[in-house]
Amino acid sequence: MPHDVTTLLQQLVRIPSVNPDNDPGTGHTGEDTLALFLTGWLESIGAQVTTEEIRPGRPNLIARFAPLDDRPRILFGPHLDTVGVGGMTIDPFGGEIRDGRLWGRGASDTKGPMAAMLWALHENRELLANLPMAVDFVAFMGEESGQWGSRDFAKNHSGEYVFALVGEPTSMDIVHTTKGSLWATLRASGRAAHSSMPEKGENAILKLTRALDRLDCHLGALLSGFTHPVLGRSTLNIGVIRGGSRPNIVPDLAEAEIDIRITPSLLDAGGALMLLRETIDCHDLPLEIINPHENPPMETPVDHPMIRRLLATGPSIQTTGAPWFSDAAHLSNGGVPSICIGPGAIDQAHTADEFIELVALRDGADFFTRFIRGLAD
Repeated sequence: MPHDVTTLLQQLVRIPSVNPDNDPGTGHTGEDTLALFLTGWLESIGAQVTTEEIRPGRPNLIARFAPLDDRPRILFGPHLDTVGVGGMTIDPFGGEIRDGRLWGRGASDTKGPMAAMLWALHENRELLANLPMAVDFVAFMGEESGQWGSRDFAKNHSGEYVFALVGEPTSMDIVHTTKGSLWATLRASGRAAHSSMPEKGENAILKLTRALDRLDCHLGALLSGFTHPVLGRSTLNIGVIRGGSRPNIVPDLAEAEIDIRITPSLLDAGGALMLLRETIDCHDLPLEIINPHENPPMETPVDHPMIRRLLATGPSIQTTGAPWFSDAAHLSNGGVPSICIGPGAIDQAHTADEFIELVALRDGADFFTRFIRGLAD
C-alpha cells in the first residue's frame, strides 16, 4: 500500500495502459493490467469491485463502497487508458520525481486526477459505507479513441447516478461545458491513367482539394453562426490529406480527415453530420463521407447543487468551459449531469515530456478528501 498520493501515482504511471488504437508506440497496450492493480487496491480499502469487458482485454472497472440502495449516488470517473508514447523524450513509464514534478505518460492525463481521487477515497475509507450520498469509483477504457467505455456505461448504468465527477487535468477548475466533435473521412474518387496522358484520367486529388476549399468556405461560414457564450463558435479543421501512389499515375482516390467541433446550439440544430451532408449536397461537392464519429457536447448548469457544493469546498476554483471532449459528454448525454475536474494542466497532456506538479497533485487529493467528508454533513 503506498504511503501517500505521490507514491500511488508512481505506481499508476509505471503500469502501462496505452490505448492500442492509432499509434501506441509500444507493445504494452490495453487497460487490463491497470484494472487488475486497481481491483486489488480498491478491495484493500473496502470496495466491492467488478469489471465489465467492453473490448477484448479492455474493461471498465466499477468499485462500490456502499450497496445499491435508495440513497443518491455519485461517481468519480477517470479513464484507464493513455495516449501513445512514441517520440517521448523521457521514460514514459518511469514515474521519475524531479524538480518538484512527477514525470511519465499519464502523469497529467489522467492518472494524476485518478490518483487524487483514489487517495481521497483511501483517506475516507471509514466513512464511505455510511455516507448519505454513496460515492463510487468508475474507471473507463478507451477514452483516448472511441470512448466505448463511457458510452457502454451510460447505456447500462446511468440510472444509478445523480452526478459524475470525471477526472481530467483541469487545474482543479470545474469544466461544466465542453464542445463535442465530429471526425469523418471525406473521399473523392477519380479514374487512373498514365501521367503522360492526364486527360484520359480523372484526378481525385484535384477533385478533393477543390471540394475542400469550397467546403471550408461554405461550411465554415455556417459553423460560425453556432456560438456559445463560454465555448465560442463551432469550427472546422482539415487535419489529414492523402492520395495517389506515384507521380506518373493520375490518382483515382484521395481522402481527407476532418474535425468539426460542436457547440450545444449546433447539436440542437441537428448536429454536425447533418450540416456536413447538407452542405455537400447543396453545393454538389464530389465527396463521400466515410466512418463519421460524432461526440456530443456537454453542458451542466453552473447552479447545479453539486457544482455549488464543489465551489464551496474550494473557494479558489472556478467554473469554465473547454474546447475538448471527454467521457463526461457521454455520461451527460446518457442522463447523468457531469463535470470534469482534476489536478494537472491540460497543456501537459499528450506531450513528449508529460509531468504533473507534485504540489498540484497533493492539493487535488486534499480537495477531493474534503469534498467526500463534506457529503457527511
